[in-house]
Amino acid sequence: MSKGSPGPTPGFLVWRLANKWRVAVDRAVAPLGLTHAQYSLVASLHGMRRTGERPSQRQLADHTGMEALYVSKLARSLESAGLIERTRDPRDPRAVRLALTEQGAAVARQAVDVVQDLLQQLLEPLGGLDAARTRAFTEELTTLLDVPLVPTAPRPGDTTPPTAAEPTTDPHAQGETP
Repeated sequence: MSKGSPGPTPGFLVWRLANKWRVAVDRAVAPLGLTHAQYSLVASLHGMRRTGERPSQRQLADHTGMEALYVSKLARSLESAGLIERTRDPRDPRAVRLALTEQGAAVARQAVDVVQDLLQQLLEPLGGLDAARTRAFTEELTTLLDVPLVPTAPRPGDTTPPTAAEPTTDPHAQGETP
């Protein structure tokens, strides 16, 4: 970046880190027949299974931060692969409960181990998984994730770009596309 440039925004850096992580996880879990999004579901189900939970698709969507429709699509593909089972909730016929199959539990355990190794590698510059800097980083990310975002739609007829007081976090708006 040139000396006159304000530098990358926090939004741009989060976007870049998220993309870097997604690509790394996709590559790491591909030999297990998973994508990063599928890994997110099976790993979450694995953790929930250990605490005795059998979540609905809606609960899993809320847990992962994914759209419910996307979770439903992923769940159907994981069911076709024999990794999860989907059953109607007897108390609420609209709800679908999800659980790992035995094969799914085995794949989830392997995938979690692979991604934990990857996470250790990613966090090494902060001192690794158990470092104070990593704990502080995790707390900061949690703080940001806990804030609900309400997107503001442009007003009809308003073609004015954001001002300096209204910075954008769109990486493309800054010409900083990776």
